[in-house]
Amino acid sequence: MRIEILCTGDEILTGKTINSNYSHIARRLEEVGLSAYWGTTVGDDRDSLLAAFRQAAARADAVIVNGGLGPTVDDLSQEIAARAAGVELVLDEAWLARMEEFYARRNRVMPPNNRKQAMLPAGAEFIDNPIGTACGFAVTIDNVRFFFTPGVPREMRRMLDEQIIPRLLALGGVTGVTRLKRFHSFGIGESRADQMLSDILAPGADIKLGFQAHYPQLETKLAVRGIDGADLERKLAPIEAEVRRRLGNFILAEDDQTLEGVILSMLRDRGLSLSIAEMFTSGTIATRIAPLPGAESVFRRSAVARDLAQLRAAVGLATGGDAGAVSPQAAAAVASMLRDSSGSSHALAVLVDLDEGADRMELGGTIAVGIADGGVAVARQARLFGGRDWIRLGATELALDCLRRHLLGLPVDEQIDFERR
Repeated sequence: MRIEILCTGDEILTGKTINSNYSHIARRLEEVGLSAYWGTTVGDDRDSLLAAFRQAAARADAVIVNGGLGPTVDDLSQEIAARAAGVELVLDEAWLARMEEFYARRNRVMPPNNRKQAMLPAGAEFIDNPIGTACGFAVTIDNVRFFFTPGVPREMRRMLDEQIIPRLLALGGVTGVTRLKRFHSFGIGESRADQMLSDILAPGADIKLGFQAHYPQLETKLAVRGIDGADLERKLAPIEAEVRRRLGNFILAEDDQTLEGVILSMLRDRGLSLSIAEMFTSGTIATRIAPLPGAESVFRRSAVARDLAQLRAAVGLATGGDAGAVSPQAAAAVASMLRDSSGSSHALAVLVDLDEGADRMELGGTIAVGIADGGVAVARQARLFGGRDWIRLGATELALDCLRRHLLGLPVDEQIDFERR
């Protein structure tokens, strides 16, 4: 089935907003065995939208339209969809009541222009939006089914998974159920992971293996199709187990889990607490942990500084001698002092010594990570390259992964693909 993804909005067309919605939709289609044949971006212009709808109807079997369902004058998707389908816009009383209730629950009066969001092409199939005020809908234009989704990413993603993809699969005559299993790893590059898993699937298997690299993590994906849930589990279980065995300690989370979420859960479940000291990472580690639900019961203190002398002073550690030298011993000392001064059960310190010179791909940095938990402090050092941003990202991920490994009793100093020794 030939599918077109049509994204609307002047902000997308002019590059002011990065079109992450397109990449998500296209990726999800591939994961369930469907494919996007065309991707079109069009601005908030009536004639341009109408031409784009008609062009898509002339070449595609199904079209996903993203954006243009808001309450403002430049949100034109309903109007142009009705025009292309040759029908009038009509008020959906049920959705209007839903919107009014949505505002009432927040003790607000719905603005009059939001009524526009309940105007749908006559005969359109309603597609629910359980978390927003822009409902989706489907209409047929020149014998091609068009599915309209809001531009808000979290609303679009939920509607895509729960309602659009099942309709597309049915439209394409695809039977059965699908599942996507994801493994998130740190320390293994895409090429190495491909080599490690190259023979994991038997010829003709109903499972598709794929990778998506987004430094510093790698996502390994298993897309499987089956008759029902039991069939999916039967096919997937042995492959899942083999992926875990081969990637081993490098797997840091699965499916919707995140590295910081896994760490927080372990700390919370064990009644532990955490403080963090960061140099050069601009507080990125604390920023990833502190906003998580339940973090307030675990997260004790954060110290952020540009250099080691400032960081030592921030945690109450005396300076002098080689206090400015980044080393595993210095990281362990900062972590130990921070643990003592904050009263937390665990403290994590990451220090970065950036090479001198202009920012460039060859620019490197020395990263030292220290972890203190009341016993013997654990530390490790690594050299990363790739410029300031990559070093900052790598140092953040390395520090968090070291803490994860320490909490699990895994070796902290296991070499990763991104470091040089």
